[in-house]
Amino acid sequence: MTGKFEVYIDSSGKYRFRLKAPNGEIIAVGQGYSSRAACLNGIESIKKNAPTAPVEEVKEL
Repeated sequence: MTGKFEVYIDSSGKYRFRLKAPNGEIIAVGQGYSSRAACLNGIESIKKNAPTAPVEEVKEL
């Protein structure tokens, strides 16, 4: 089984997505979008731009 993106409407009426791991754990949540199309575009952007993104440690200022 693979992870999946879920699209939903939050309590303020915005479209959001969450990325769930195969075990059902939520591992990422997107910002609120004004339309379903914009939310789906956000998902596609992640899939396109970060399939092999490196992990960087940063120190908070």
